[in-house]
Amino acid sequence: MNQKTKKLTTIAMLCAMSYVAMLVCRIPITAVEFLKYEPKDVLITIGGFLFGPIVSFLVALIVAFVEMITVSGTGIVGCIMNLISSCAFSCTAAAIYKKKRTMAGAIWSLAIAVLVMTAVMLIWNYLITPIYMIMPRSSVASMLIPVFLPFNLIKGGLNMAIILLIYRPIVSALRRTKLIDPALAPKRNKLGIFLVALLLLLTCILFILVQKGIL
Repeated sequence: MNQKTKKLTTIAMLCAMSYVAMLVCRIPITAVEFLKYEPKDVLITIGGFLFGPIVSFLVALIVAFVEMITVSGTGIVGCIMNLISSCAFSCTAAAIYKKKRTMAGAIWSLAIAVLVMTAVMLIWNYLITPIYMIMPRSSVASMLIPVFLPFNLIKGGLNMAIILLIYRPIVSALRRTKLIDPALAPKRNKLGIFLVALLLLLTCILFILVQKGIL
Protein backbone atom coordinates (compact mmCIF):
# COMPACT_ATOMS: atom_id res chain seq x y z
CA MET A 1 0.00 0.00 0.00
CA ASN A 2 1.59 3.30 -1.09
CA GLN A 3 1.60 6.47 1.01
CA LYS A 4 -1.26 8.11 -0.92
CA THR A 5 -3.50 5.08 -0.45
CA LYS A 6 -2.60 4.91 3.25
CA LYS A 7 -3.47 8.59 3.66
CA LEU A 8 -6.82 8.19 1.89
CA THR A 9 -7.60 5.12 3.99
CA THR A 10 -6.80 6.99 7.21
CA ILE A 11 -8.93 9.98 6.15
CA ALA A 12 -11.84 7.67 5.28
CA MET A 13 -11.52 6.02 8.71
CA LEU A 14 -11.57 9.42 10.41
CA CYS A 15 -14.68 10.41 8.44
CA ALA A 16 -16.44 7.22 9.50
CA MET A 17 -15.36 7.54 13.12
CA SER A 18 -16.45 11.20 13.22
CA TYR A 19 -19.88 10.30 11.87
CA VAL A 20 -20.31 7.46 14.35
CA ALA A 21 -19.19 9.75 17.20
CA MET A 22 -21.88 12.23 16.14
CA LEU A 23 -24.53 9.49 16.07
CA VAL A 24 -23.83 7.78 19.38
CA CYS A 25 -22.80 10.71 21.56
CA ARG A 26 -25.05 13.77 21.58
CA ILE A 27 -24.94 15.44 24.98
CA PRO A 28 -27.33 18.32 25.79
CA ILE A 29 -25.43 21.09 27.56
CA THR A 30 -28.08 23.80 27.88
CA ALA A 31 -31.86 23.97 28.01
CA VAL A 32 -31.89 24.84 24.29
CA GLU A 33 -32.76 21.59 22.54
CA PHE A 34 -30.64 22.00 19.42
CA LEU A 35 -27.45 22.82 21.33
CA LYS A 36 -25.81 19.45 21.93
CA TYR A 37 -22.20 18.41 22.23
CA GLU A 38 -20.93 15.91 19.67
CA PRO A 39 -17.30 14.72 19.81
CA LYS A 40 -16.89 14.56 16.03
CA ASP A 41 -14.60 17.62 16.06
CA VAL A 42 -12.12 15.65 18.15
CA LEU A 43 -11.49 13.22 15.30
CA ILE A 44 -11.66 15.93 12.65
CA THR A 45 -8.95 17.83 14.53
CA ILE A 46 -6.78 14.73 14.91
CA GLY A 47 -6.96 14.38 11.13
CA GLY A 48 -5.81 17.97 10.83
CA PHE A 49 -2.97 17.41 13.27
CA LEU A 50 -1.79 14.50 11.12
CA PHE A 51 -2.26 15.91 7.64
CA GLY A 52 -2.96 19.63 7.90
CA PRO A 53 -5.95 22.02 7.92
CA ILE A 54 -7.12 21.14 4.40
CA VAL A 55 -7.80 17.57 5.55
CA SER A 56 -9.69 18.96 8.56
CA PHE A 57 -11.88 20.93 6.17
CA LEU A 58 -12.51 17.95 3.88
CA VAL A 59 -13.42 15.62 6.75
CA ALA A 60 -15.68 18.29 8.30
CA LEU A 61 -17.39 18.86 4.94
CA ILE A 62 -18.00 15.15 4.32
CA VAL A 63 -19.32 14.51 7.83
CA ALA A 64 -21.58 17.59 7.78
CA PHE A 65 -23.02 16.57 4.40
CA VAL A 66 -23.63 12.95 5.40
CA GLU A 67 -25.20 14.12 8.66
CA MET A 68 -27.53 16.44 6.71
CA ILE A 69 -28.81 13.71 4.40
CA THR A 70 -29.17 11.03 7.09
CA VAL A 71 -30.13 12.26 10.56
CA SER A 72 -30.27 16.05 10.64
CA GLY A 73 -33.59 17.88 10.64
CA THR A 74 -32.14 21.33 9.98
CA GLY A 75 -31.32 20.89 6.29
CA ILE A 76 -28.72 22.91 4.45
CA VAL A 77 -28.67 25.63 7.11
CA GLY A 78 -27.77 23.14 9.81
CA CYS A 79 -25.13 21.64 7.49
CA ILE A 80 -23.54 25.05 6.98
CA MET A 81 -23.55 25.80 10.71
CA ASN A 82 -22.00 22.40 11.49
CA LEU A 83 -19.32 22.97 8.87
CA ILE A 84 -18.49 26.47 10.12
CA SER A 85 -18.28 25.30 13.73
CA SER A 86 -16.08 22.30 12.92
CA CYS A 87 -13.77 24.31 10.67
CA ALA A 88 -13.48 27.22 13.08
CA PHE A 89 -12.15 24.81 15.69
CA SER A 90 -10.38 22.07 13.73
CA CYS A 91 -8.80 24.09 10.91
CA THR A 92 -7.57 26.75 13.33
CA ALA A 93 -5.97 24.16 15.59
CA ALA A 94 -4.46 22.23 12.66
CA ALA A 95 -3.04 25.36 11.01
CA ILE A 96 -1.30 26.49 14.20
CA TYR A 97 -0.09 23.01 15.12
CA LYS A 98 1.36 22.56 11.60
CA LYS A 99 3.82 25.38 12.34
CA LYS A 100 4.75 24.10 15.80
CA ARG A 101 4.46 20.34 16.12
CA THR A 102 5.19 20.09 19.84
CA MET A 103 3.06 19.43 22.89
CA ALA A 104 3.17 23.14 23.73
CA GLY A 105 2.12 23.87 20.15
CA ALA A 106 -0.80 21.46 20.47
CA ILE A 107 -1.99 23.09 23.69
CA TRP A 108 -1.74 26.61 22.28
CA SER A 109 -3.39 25.63 19.01
CA LEU A 110 -6.33 24.03 20.82
CA ALA A 111 -6.74 26.91 23.27
CA ILE A 112 -6.78 29.45 20.43
CA ALA A 113 -9.19 27.22 18.48
CA VAL A 114 -11.63 27.28 21.41
CA LEU A 115 -11.63 31.10 21.38
CA VAL A 116 -11.89 31.35 17.60
CA MET A 117 -14.78 28.88 17.42
CA THR A 118 -16.62 30.66 20.23
CA ALA A 119 -16.28 34.07 18.58
CA VAL A 120 -17.21 32.77 15.12
CA MET A 121 -20.26 30.90 16.36
CA LEU A 122 -21.53 33.87 18.35
CA ILE A 123 -21.56 35.86 15.11
CA TRP A 124 -23.09 33.10 13.01
CA ASN A 125 -25.73 32.22 15.59
CA TYR A 126 -26.77 35.88 15.64
CA LEU A 127 -26.96 35.91 11.82
CA ILE A 128 -28.44 32.50 11.03
CA THR A 129 -30.32 31.15 14.06
CA PRO A 130 -33.30 33.52 13.63
CA ILE A 131 -33.77 32.15 10.10
CA TYR A 132 -33.97 28.42 10.80
CA MET A 133 -35.46 28.72 14.30
CA ILE A 134 -38.05 31.25 13.02
CA MET A 135 -37.60 33.61 15.95
CA PRO A 136 -36.89 37.35 16.28
CA ARG A 137 -33.25 38.37 16.01
CA SER A 138 -33.63 40.30 19.25
CA SER A 139 -34.50 37.04 21.03
CA VAL A 140 -31.38 35.39 19.65
CA ALA A 141 -29.29 38.41 20.64
CA SER A 142 -30.51 38.05 24.22
CA MET A 143 -29.29 34.42 24.18
CA LEU A 144 -25.76 35.10 22.94
CA ILE A 145 -24.07 35.66 26.31
CA PRO A 146 -26.11 33.45 28.67
CA VAL A 147 -26.59 30.51 26.25
CA PHE A 148 -24.37 30.45 23.16
CA LEU A 149 -21.20 31.76 24.84
CA PRO A 150 -21.00 29.11 27.60
CA PHE A 151 -22.15 26.38 25.20
CA ASN A 152 -19.32 27.03 22.75
CA LEU A 153 -16.71 27.47 25.49
CA ILE A 154 -17.71 24.16 27.06
CA LYS A 155 -17.87 22.46 23.66
CA GLY A 156 -14.39 23.72 22.85
CA GLY A 157 -13.10 22.80 26.30
CA LEU A 158 -14.38 19.25 25.95
CA ASN A 159 -12.80 18.96 22.50
CA MET A 160 -9.48 20.21 23.81
CA ALA A 161 -9.44 17.92 26.85
CA ILE A 162 -10.41 14.81 24.88
CA ILE A 163 -7.86 15.48 22.12
CA LEU A 164 -5.06 15.88 24.67
CA LEU A 165 -6.11 12.60 26.29
CA ILE A 166 -6.56 10.41 23.21
CA TYR A 167 -4.36 11.90 20.46
CA ARG A 168 -1.29 9.83 21.26
CA PRO A 169 -3.13 6.47 21.67
CA ILE A 170 -5.00 6.94 18.37
CA VAL A 171 -1.92 8.00 16.43
CA SER A 172 0.14 5.20 17.97
CA ALA A 173 -2.52 2.69 16.88
CA LEU A 174 -2.47 4.08 13.33
CA ARG A 175 1.33 3.87 13.33
CA ARG A 176 1.25 0.22 14.43
CA THR A 177 -1.08 -0.59 11.53
CA LYS A 178 1.38 1.25 9.23
CA LEU A 179 -1.32 3.63 8.00
CA ILE A 180 0.76 6.70 8.87
CA ASP A 181 4.42 7.62 8.77
CA PRO A 182 6.16 6.59 12.04
CA ALA A 183 7.59 10.11 12.21
CA LEU A 184 4.06 11.42 12.85
CA ALA A 185 3.79 9.52 16.10
CA PRO A 186 3.82 12.00 19.02
CA LYS A 187 6.17 11.82 21.93
CA ARG A 188 4.96 10.29 25.16
CA ASN A 189 2.49 12.50 26.99
CA LYS A 190 3.82 14.10 30.12
CA LEU A 191 1.92 13.48 33.34
CA GLY A 192 1.30 17.20 33.71
CA ILE A 193 -0.47 17.38 30.34
CA PHE A 194 -2.62 14.39 31.28
CA LEU A 195 -3.60 16.01 34.57
CA VAL A 196 -4.41 19.35 32.93
CA ALA A 197 -6.56 17.61 30.32
CA LEU A 198 -8.32 15.60 33.01
CA LEU A 199 -8.96 18.72 35.09
CA LEU A 200 -10.36 20.54 32.06
CA LEU A 201 -12.59 17.59 31.23
CA LEU A 202 -13.93 17.35 34.82
CA THR A 203 -14.54 21.11 34.89
CA CYS A 204 -16.61 20.92 31.71
CA ILE A 205 -18.57 17.94 33.01
CA LEU A 206 -19.33 19.69 36.30
CA PHE A 207 -20.49 22.78 34.42
CA ILE A 208 -22.85 20.65 32.31
CA LEU A 209 -24.27 19.00 35.44
CA VAL A 210 -24.86 22.43 36.99
CA GLN A 211 -26.52 23.67 33.79
CA LYS A 212 -28.82 20.63 33.80
CA GLY A 213 -29.74 21.22 37.46
CA ILE A 214 -28.24 17.92 38.59
CA LEU A 215 -25.78 19.63 40.95
